Amino acid sequence: MTITSVEFVKSVVSIKEIPKENLQEIAISGRSNVGKSSLINCLLNRKKLAKTSSTPGKTRQLNYFRINNQFFLVDLPGYGFAKVAKSEMQQWRNLIESYIKTSRNLKGVVALIDSRIGPTPLDLQLLEWLSSLKMPMILVATKADKLSKGKLKSQVAACAKQVAPYYNKTIIPFSVTNGLGKAELWKEMLSLME
Repeated sequence: MTITSVEFVKSVVSIKEIPKENLQEIAISGRSNVGKSSLINCLLNRKKLAKTSSTPGKTRQLNYFRINNQFFLVDLPGYGFAKVAKSEMQQWRNLIESYIKTSRNLKGVVALIDSRIGPTPLDLQLLEWLSSLKMPMILVATKADKLSKGKLKSQVAACAKQVAPYYNKTIIPFSVTNGLGKAELWKEMLSLME
C-alpha cells in the first residue's frame, strides 16, 4: 500500500459527530496498552500521528484518519486497563457499540491482541460480540518482536485455538519494530474494502 496522504480529520465523542463523507472505514480496536497507536503510526509511515503513551487509555474518542482521500482508519478507545471512572468507561463502550452497530461505511474491525499474553477475557468478549454481528474481522498479534520465532509460533497457535469459536482465519503477527506483518495487514484491510 502506497500512502500518498494521511490526514487526522477529527475526534468524535458522539455518533452524531461522525464525518459525513461517504468513505469506507476500517476500525482498529484493542485493549489499552496493546500497541494500537504504534501500529497505526507504523501502518501509515508516521511517527506521531496517533498519540502513544505509557499511560494506558489515552484514546477516549473515535479518531478519524483519512487515508489517500479514499477511506478512513478509525482508532477506537482502548478497553481494559485505563484508570478512569466506570461511568466514563461505560460512555466509551456505548460509543463503540453504537458506532459498530450503526456505521454504514464500516467494512471491518482490526482486533489487536498482545502476542505475549494471548487473548484476555475482554478480547474474547469483543470477538464474540463482533462475530454475533457478522462483522468482518482481522486478528493481529502485536509486539511479535518481543518473542523468539519459536515462542511466537506457539503463542499464535495457542491464540488461534482460543479464538476459534469466533475467528477462523489466519492471525497476523505484527511488529512495529521490524515491520513484520505490515504488508499482510494492508493486504487484508484492502480486501475488506474491495
